[in-house]
Amino acid sequence: MATRGSRSEKVKRIFQQFDANNDGGLNREEMAALVVAVNPRVKFSDEQINAILDEVFRTYGEFIDGEKGLTYEGLLRTYDDGAGDVDRDFDALGLELNFDEAKGVSIASEASSSSIVDERAIESQKKQRTAAWAVSPNHGIVFDDTWKIVDDLEILIKRLKAKQAKDGKLKADNFDAYSDAGWSRELGPSSEISEKRVFWEESGHDYATFVKELGVLRSRADGARSREEAFDGHMAIGRVLYEHQLFKEALVSFKRACELQPIDVRPHFRAGNCLYVLGKYKEAKEEFLLALEATESGGNQWAYLLPQIYVNLGIALEGEGMVLSACEYYREAAILCPTHFRALKLLGSALFGVGEYRAAVKALEEAIFLKPDYADAHCDLASALHAMGEDERAIEVFQKAIDLKPGHVDALYNLGGLYMDLGRFQRASEMYTRVLAVWPSHWRAQLNKAVSLLGAGETEEAKKALKEALKMTNRVELHDAISHLKQLQKKKVKPNGGANGEGAFITVEPSKFKTVGEKTTLRQDLSTALEIRAFQRITRLSRCDVELLKKEMSDKDVPVSYSGGGVPERSIRKPNLEEILRRLLNFLKPETFQGAVKVINERILSVLDDRGSGRVDLGMFYAVLAPICSGPPEKRKRIAYDALLWRPVNEGGSQIKKVDAIGYIKMLRSIYVPSQGVSEILEVHGEMDDSMVSFSEFLSMFDDPDWGFGIMSTLLKLETGDRNRHGRHICSVCRYPIIGSRFKEMKAHFSLCNQCYSEGKVPSSYKQEEYRFKEYGSETEVMKDKCMCFTLHSNNE
Repeated sequence: MATRGSRSEKVKRIFQQFDANNDGGLNREEMAALVVAVNPRVKFSDEQINAILDEVFRTYGEFIDGEKGLTYEGLLRTYDDGAGDVDRDFDALGLELNFDEAKGVSIASEASSSSIVDERAIESQKKQRTAAWAVSPNHGIVFDDTWKIVDDLEILIKRLKAKQAKDGKLKADNFDAYSDAGWSRELGPSSEISEKRVFWEESGHDYATFVKELGVLRSRADGARSREEAFDGHMAIGRVLYEHQLFKEALVSFKRACELQPIDVRPHFRAGNCLYVLGKYKEAKEEFLLALEATESGGNQWAYLLPQIYVNLGIALEGEGMVLSACEYYREAAILCPTHFRALKLLGSALFGVGEYRAAVKALEEAIFLKPDYADAHCDLASALHAMGEDERAIEVFQKAIDLKPGHVDALYNLGGLYMDLGRFQRASEMYTRVLAVWPSHWRAQLNKAVSLLGAGETEEAKKALKEALKMTNRVELHDAISHLKQLQKKKVKPNGGANGEGAFITVEPSKFKTVGEKTTLRQDLSTALEIRAFQRITRLSRCDVELLKKEMSDKDVPVSYSGGGVPERSIRKPNLEEILRRLLNFLKPETFQGAVKVINERILSVLDDRGSGRVDLGMFYAVLAPICSGPPEKRKRIAYDALLWRPVNEGGSQIKKVDAIGYIKMLRSIYVPSQGVSEILEVHGEMDDSMVSFSEFLSMFDDPDWGFGIMSTLLKLETGDRNRHGRHICSVCRYPIIGSRFKEMKAHFSLCNQCYSEGKVPSSYKQEEYRFKEYGSETEVMKDKCMCFTLHSNNE
């Protein structure tokens, strides 16, 4: 058997044999002599020899050293590419390998290759010529025949790469500019999968041939003398394929290895890695869970790999959008291996992703302490600091991330957003320009650049930037933004120091806003309802049928536990609650679901888990969710009541305790009505009213406009009408087309949109003692109003 070490030495001996002038190259005469010598039984004509030489010198042009000819590396490449058989040629020439002590490599004859000295030399060659994993004690190749399979596989891959590169099919996209996915292959300070991701062309004849030849190598592995050797072969094939980013083929090998040794951790771990790279996050998660099971049954044998399984499992869960669950596994990895800076960075990023900013800052600072040049950790730390209001420090940390990695898209984009928030529009536009230099198709950066230019008063430049954004994506908000710019230019409105290009306005105190007609919404109510509607939009709960909550209550058996006060409740850990939310919002893409979980955690779970135990009363959670899900309002209220009945304190009856109903209403208001303080919930604990409340009594409490959740009627109006457009009517303050309700001031005849009305903004040119508004949900209502006025006017005549 020729190992990789002896193989290269045989090529060197062949080269030296025919390099007659010792100039380090084989010219045409020397190469012709080699071809003839290694084929003693073939009689070549001059034309045949010339044709062979022409093909060699053309194909391996990069290895031709001027007049000297083909270099040693070129000859080695011809054998690697399968142009000849090293062992056969070596034997045909009658050459022998001798051990050269000065060089410290094996050139001993095959007969003496069993000596300890020779084996050491061969091992050193293996280490020089192969990836580190192949000779590592835990992942390395065990059997000699596996080395032969690996050698042959390397040749096949080189041949495929050469053919695809020659045809221009091989694509390599440079990902240097983007944040790494946090993906690591090995324990400890590991690198990303690759700074350059290679995309193989899989549809051509070359690839089909490669797969067919790969099948032969797999058959050789299957035909090994023992199950252990077959396993070794398939794992080695998988690792080589993985290193060359042939992930689909690597997955086949790792799956076969799983079949051969189901309780071995490594093939499950490797298969999970492949599945993640291929975007199959759910399947990757399942493989990592199998790897965890295998570590539990394998004792301490696989303990070294456990932190990385936790990390990669967390990353796979994040791929599904399950960030709360991912936090658990990152935390486990960091506990097992406190120096695992990537686990700490991922934990910090995930905590930031669910709105736990202080905990995120702590984890990210720890990751940076362990690895000061970690650009991605600096970027996420700066984002968390900005979320906490520490803007000056955030700017410094963002700048550090950019210094470490000048083309860091996330850091540049987020720093642009920070400058926008601070009103530093010129600096913001510079950041977005730098993002676009790295990522020209980043339409959000292009849109934000337009908005920042508008804020800086550069209207013409903003218009150009908007048109560029429109070329990238045909979203309706871009059409509205262009319409808004045209209005600004038409009216010659000067921006009021804001990024929206608002006209000059004054903010009026609430008592000066009067309503005309019973259907016109009060300004304060609209403000609250708009906030709830925004929460519905971000979480997409307005698309979640309230009946699904009922189904969850009937299908899932949640065990009863006891709270700190000794009260029985169906409490659940946040990661398990996240799984329920995933079922309720199964129509969301992972990144959208992640955003939904973040705001639910910030707004609802933080209130329900006021003790910070990490557990939530599931019945109360369902009851709080019900009013903002989709479905008829009476159905929402009924299911909220049923959720309270489902709690252990009320279970089995048809009524709930009054104290629980009051507690629920106060909880609801503290979450959704900003004017309500969370502290008021505490008053409930002092009330010992044991009287019971029927559903009809609960409804009257729920609908109470002052102490209940009467805001729901305004919310329903927004749900049904917030996409209504009002022809060419624009808001007199923000100058945007009016969508939703139009609030018309009856004396001055100007119109406001929902947002400006709720904020009490009126044009500064209309200063009045009081303002009387009438709400129009659509232009049809305006026409009815006009007809009615005309009828009244006619009757008066």
